[in-house]
Amino acid sequence: MKKTILLFALGTIILSCNKKTNENQNSEVSGEQKEQTSNNDQANNDLKKSFNIEDIPYSNADLGTFPFFTLPEGLTEQNKPLQKKFDVCFFPVNGVMTSFEGKLYKTNVTAKPGEEFSQRYFEKSIEDYLNSIGAVKVFDGEITKEEYDRYNKKDTNKGNEGDIGYTDEQIKFYVIRSKSKGNIYVQFSSNNAAGKLNILQEEVFQQTIKKVTADDIAKDLTEKGKSILYINFDVDKATISTDGKEVVNEIAQALKKNTALKIAIEGHTDNTGDAAHNKKLSNDRANAVLSTLTTQGIDKSRLSAKGFGAERPLVANDSEDNKSKNRRVELVKIN
Repeated sequence: MKKTILLFALGTIILSCNKKTNENQNSEVSGEQKEQTSNNDQANNDLKKSFNIEDIPYSNADLGTFPFFTLPEGLTEQNKPLQKKFDVCFFPVNGVMTSFEGKLYKTNVTAKPGEEFSQRYFEKSIEDYLNSIGAVKVFDGEITKEEYDRYNKKDTNKGNEGDIGYTDEQIKFYVIRSKSKGNIYVQFSSNNAAGKLNILQEEVFQQTIKKVTADDIAKDLTEKGKSILYINFDVDKATISTDGKEVVNEIAQALKKNTALKIAIEGHTDNTGDAAHNKKLSNDRANAVLSTLTTQGIDKSRLSAKGFGAERPLVANDSEDNKSKNRRVELVKIN
């Protein structure tokens, strides 16, 4: 009996010692993991800083026009590609998804009818062509889950056509540096069923917004017989916003400079929502402009107002950009 008790006590002591050893080991591992995470973050920052476009030699090849090259024979764009005159795209600089801005092309790639998609054919075709025009490969690998979590909400095109930059996705990233075309960034990925391709020609953002002036309005009315304006209103209301009132002030100034000028104020919307509601809203907004002009001393006999809703679009309502163009106020010269 004594021998049994002695063995039990000895076993308890050993288990207790093992538990403490494991706890110490786990604590050390946790500390090591935290230190490793911190080190990785610092390494990513250092790697990101180490990329210097000046280190990429210039290509002397004739690159053609944007997007600079076709898809390999037998392959095609799966859907309508995403193409923007100016946008942002993220590329893996040493595994850190880094934003570059400029002209953008993104597409999903698939086989044409009657053909089969080959991952090797897709990748080798693009790699061989890029090498032939002096492109330099700067990354070939995957990004971590932590990196994806860090950047993905910053990508305004996430989930759209040709989207690249997911965890465990093998990404090949090339840079072309051209004296005539500037910096060109190309990335692609694929599996045995399909591929994706992104091309960005880096450009500096050019501000195009300018204040609408009375002289601009008068010139349009004289030369074109109409002036298309984008007057901001409160959402789904006919209340003119603060910056919208500045535009109306310029309309008043144009009418005061030419006292013989008479105009029809026309309200227009896009095709989102109920047609009857849109027509009433556009009519209310046109009349809100008319009312504001009369408070600024413009005789009501020189003005008329009418809303057309979505009946007279400037462009097709097939994108958010086009819809914004259709949400407008037109001033039409009355002879």
